Amino acid sequence: MLEDICRQAEQAAEELIEKAKLHPGQIVVIGCSTSEICGSRIGSDSRPEVAEQVFAVLHRVLTAHGLYLAAQCCEHLNRAIIIEREAVPGADIVNVVPQPKAGGSFATAAYHAFRDPVAVESIRADAGLDIGGTLIGMHLKQVAVPVRLQLDHIGSAILLAARVRPKFIGGVRAVYDQDLL
Repeated sequence: MLEDICRQAEQAAEELIEKAKLHPGQIVVIGCSTSEICGSRIGSDSRPEVAEQVFAVLHRVLTAHGLYLAAQCCEHLNRAIIIEREAVPGADIVNVVPQPKAGGSFATAAYHAFRDPVAVESIRADAGLDIGGTLIGMHLKQVAVPVRLQLDHIGSAILLAARVRPKFIGGVRAVYDQDLL
């Protein structure tokens, strides 16, 4: 089962990178409920061993493309972000160390695997994967756009993906209003 989950995570990350046209230096936020992956309700059955494996796969794929992984903590830490310090120069760092039942197993795995991990309250990521209904939208730049992946689950967890695009300012309405003047 864990082998299948890791294959699914790898496929999702590779497809997101391709479809979102991500480039080196960008940030991908990942919210991951290991409870949901394993078929339980979010927050009810944290699985550190699953988190470590899924994190390792996603981190390897993103790093190979020059991307930064931002791991979203659970609601108990206000969905704070664990990320490599070099990805967020000048950011306001908060003092927290996630634990499996207070921050989540995925964020805990990230904290222990990163070379120089820091926690920040928020981030403005370029794309993201929401594994299990973790609500990553608050950490995406405006304007978030859904990315339809071939997979819609990792294990038993619903999988959603997003990228961002620049805001449209003006547009047809502005041209129309100008024509009236």
